[in-house]
Amino acid sequence: MRDYLVFAAVFGFFPYIIKRPAVGVMVYVWLSLMNPHRLAYGAAYDFPFAAIVAGLTIVSVFLSKDPKRFPIKNTTVLLLIFIFWITVTSFFALQPTLVWTEWTIVIKTMLMVVVSITALNTERDVRQFAWVIALSLGFWGVKGGIFTLMTGGGDHVYGPPDSFITDNNDLALALLTTLPLIWGLQMQSSKKWLKLALLLVCILTAISIVGSYSRGALVGGSAMLFMLWLKSRHKISTGLVVLLMIPLVYLIMPEQWFARMGTIDAYHQDASALGRINAWHFAVNIAASHIMGGGFKVFTPDIFRLYAPDPNDFHVAHSIYFQALGEQGPIGLVIYLILMIFTWRCGSRILKYCKDKPELKWAADLASMAQVSVIGFAVGGAFLSLTYFDLYYYIIVLLVVLEKCVIKPKPTSFSLISPPVNIDEPAPTQKNSMP
Repeated sequence: MRDYLVFAAVFGFFPYIIKRPAVGVMVYVWLSLMNPHRLAYGAAYDFPFAAIVAGLTIVSVFLSKDPKRFPIKNTTVLLLIFIFWITVTSFFALQPTLVWTEWTIVIKTMLMVVVSITALNTERDVRQFAWVIALSLGFWGVKGGIFTLMTGGGDHVYGPPDSFITDNNDLALALLTTLPLIWGLQMQSSKKWLKLALLLVCILTAISIVGSYSRGALVGGSAMLFMLWLKSRHKISTGLVVLLMIPLVYLIMPEQWFARMGTIDAYHQDASALGRINAWHFAVNIAASHIMGGGFKVFTPDIFRLYAPDPNDFHVAHSIYFQALGEQGPIGLVIYLILMIFTWRCGSRILKYCKDKPELKWAADLASMAQVSVIGFAVGGAFLSLTYFDLYYYIIVLLVVLEKCVIKPKPTSFSLISPPVNIDEPAPTQKNSMP
């Protein structure tokens, strides 16, 4: 039954995707973040829904009459440079038999990021895009929160199988990054029932993050919650919700959770933490020996034996920064960091433009919460190998498209078709040249 529902839901969107590429972007993001097909048990489980939707969306970009524009900004230019760099380094990879499989996966994500920036062009598009991101991962937040409450926090919360967020730590980071967007939509909701429903989603998502037993999420969550309070327009109500989470954690979670969280400051006694430090030294050694890094999939036991301080203690990068350093070299890491800074500044430009413009309060709220999401990912990602996690790049898309919709574009923007003519605008008067 689940298989039929997934097939019907996805196939039902096909006519709308052909008509509007923005719909294809929404469906693709829903598939890649929520992974609804992983809830099925039959033919839908491994069916290439995302690939088909991506193909239809790209076709729609060229066939649809909707305006399409890829803005030339520092954020988008650096994104393209990063895509170019990870391609170049793949030709010099230390694992040539593994690198192109991973490159193919990453480049598909990057291609759809570029398509998304091009296809999303209106206020409706950017609002819907934010809702799709929030609800796609909010589903797993609600599911994990209920599971944690039912089990008394005795078991770890995991994500959908065979996905980016299967691991409990990866799911925690995804929920951590999404939580500010859910909160932002809750602030903007005018209907009381919707505000209460989204508040419940926020609470259950926060419980799910705690129930993941992720120590990195605890550190990232602390930074994210502080920024959430700092960026919120309703600091008193936001602060109360944040403070109420503390006694709630004490009521729900068992002693074993507190014991695990207590090992954060005792990293020198924790084998997992020492293994991560060994992997970080490995990344530094790779970057010192190879200016272009080791390429995708360089974190393998074979290469570890050549560059790691402890060659027998193999671990993956466990850090978006050291993963970027080891795989893409110091140049790739610098590009990655500057891209993150430019993404933040994109949000700041939106906030500056929307200041004292009540009609754009929604855009300012969305930009603020997207910035909080960047902070959550930047801090929590310091302990996870999710450098190419699609959710982070969708946050970049959200901010870039929001700026494109709110701030009048400059003439340097690249358009696939001519901009639409405003038929309501009166034609300019012409002087009669005759005497």
